[in-house]
Amino acid sequence: MKIASILENQNTEKRIAVTPDIAKKYISLGFEVLLVNKYADHLGIKDEEYSSIGVKFYSDEKEILNNSDIIIQLGLLSDEKSSFLKKGQILIGSLNSYQNKEKLNKLKDKEIKVFSLELLPRITRAQSMDILSSQANLAGYKAVIESFANFEKAVPMMMTAAGTVPAAKVLVVGAGVAGLQAIATAKRMGAIVFGTDVRAASKEQVESLGGKFLTVEGSENLETEGGYAKEASEDFKKKQEDLLSETLKKIDIIICTALIPGKKAPIIIKENMINNMQPGSVIYDLAAVQGGNTAYTEADKIIEKNGVRIMGESNILNKLPISASSLYSKNMFNFVENLFDKKDKKVNINLEDEIIEKTLIK
Repeated sequence: MKIASILENQNTEKRIAVTPDIAKKYISLGFEVLLVNKYADHLGIKDEEYSSIGVKFYSDEKEILNNSDIIIQLGLLSDEKSSFLKKGQILIGSLNSYQNKEKLNKLKDKEIKVFSLELLPRITRAQSMDILSSQANLAGYKAVIESFANFEKAVPMMMTAAGTVPAAKVLVVGAGVAGLQAIATAKRMGAIVFGTDVRAASKEQVESLGGKFLTVEGSENLETEGGYAKEASEDFKKKQEDLLSETLKKIDIIICTALIPGKKAPIIIKENMINNMQPGSVIYDLAAVQGGNTAYTEADKIIEKNGVRIMGESNILNKLPISASSLYSKNMFNFVENLFDKKDKKVNINLEDEIIEKTLIK
């Protein structure tokens, strides 16, 4: 069987779905690996590194897509490239199934099997394939680094002969994978860290990392069966707003990570809260691409309001493309290996397997 990958739109996505180490694993499973010329040049990985282990290169993306059994990508192919796909092929990626429903249905109508890995169930067996967790982990780390770089004071407490520099106070909104990594990173760098989340189970996780959990009085547990956050009631939102309004007067840096699958990001940091923050404070909004958790967030822009910098990028992982590609390609391989019948050397789409059943676009 032939497995292939082509370059993403380089203006928006620098990650790749097949690293040389993972290409070797596909070949050892019995796959023939096809890549487009200069597939990973932008990451400093030359074609020779792949071809030396048996990868085949093509200059024509159409030829690659036409001749493959399985195509693995980061995001959904463009309409033009999707038109090259044919009946019986398999497309796997992080395809944003909520926003791209119409396009994915067209592929399904062409009898192409489409798997979108952000739909993976949160079960133990799927952890090695969990692209959301592996990528969010890096995003949480990088958000802290970026916000600290834009904060014009020292982060850890420093005691000098000239006086004491107080530690920066950091609030992480949303304690999922990205939020917990942000808490751990900020704590390691010497900040005083607070965390808040709508899920009751998050309190223990935040505190285990050395953070202080901000609890909304009479809070409800807003966690789905799959472990994701769900939308809060108006009463909860009001209580959360009151708590944050007071807290933010003393906070230097906010990392926003709150997302609800398939919906616009909830606005948690309102205009009046930002107006009450200290000038020189920084907000890094990881939810920017889905509208943002603040009233002023604009993706790929730094917005200043009353001396507060509000930042957020469409794809923060473009700043860590080598690490992100390494983890993503491993997740992808583990998923493909689960699909592959090693004995018969073919794909087995077993709908009794929860991982396959949940990720297949129906």
